[in-house]
Amino acid sequence: MNLIDKIVRHEHFGKGSVVGQDGSIIEIQFKSDIKKFVFPDAFGKFLKIDNEKIAHSLKNVIQKKQKEKQDELLQREENRKRHRIEQKLRVEHEKLMRNHKLHPESQLAFWCDEEDKEKAFTEWRIFYDVFKSGQSKGQPKKPSRVHPNSVCLLTARDTNMPEKDRYILGAFMVKEDFIGKFCEDGYIPSHSVYKLQLTEEESEKMSFWKYYSNEKSPHKPTWNTGRARYFDNEWMAQILADIVTLKQESDDYNLAKNFLNHFCKMNRINMEELPEANGALTHV
Repeated sequence: MNLIDKIVRHEHFGKGSVVGQDGSIIEIQFKSDIKKFVFPDAFGKFLKIDNEKIAHSLKNVIQKKQKEKQDELLQREENRKRHRIEQKLRVEHEKLMRNHKLHPESQLAFWCDEEDKEKAFTEWRIFYDVFKSGQSKGQPKKPSRVHPNSVCLLTARDTNMPEKDRYILGAFMVKEDFIGKFCEDGYIPSHSVYKLQLTEEESEKMSFWKYYSNEKSPHKPTWNTGRARYFDNEWMAQILADIVTLKQESDDYNLAKNFLNHFCKMNRINMEELPEANGALTHV
């Protein structure tokens, strides 16, 4: 908007003519001298212009700028609120991590369907479960017992295969800063490093029921219902130890060994004191 030579009026300096305009600064020649003002702000406070059409345009410009300032202030306040919330969550997270007491059964075994088998090793995350009834029916469950010491163990069995032949597909440590009670979407993401997929040949040698047993029927390899179940930390160490043995001749050997060491450190497990696997299949 070019205001050069336009006549304006100031509440104290009187009538003047615009002699300079550079971005956000406007210069006006009054009777006594030249004064500088912020443009367009001054027209909403000290200055008026005789031209009605220009005055209307200036009003629109001022209103637009005021709205932009208001939006900017609102955005700053939103950013401050979000920062305060993030800081609060971070403090709560750090507090939980400091005070976290290891649950003896904080590992999760999953019954993987075809979609899980397709996505789990590309997306490196797994969906926990949903509520089957009640007011929360269909909503994601929170894996509240899952912390960074937890492993998601992925298992499967073919359609015509008996439950006792369930095999292990792979496993991953939970993401470094994941806390199940804060999980809203039901997805458990993997650790950035400690994640392993077994080959078909390796899976055939890793029977889930060699390690796992149900408390109520320890001699029966029965999954019953549900897509996931918690299990003993030591059982997971047994599984990882056997995976290390399986991977001795593969490129994943060092990863498997480091995975086991990291897991034992996170779960305070001494491998020298680890008992032999005592799952349902050992009693058959």
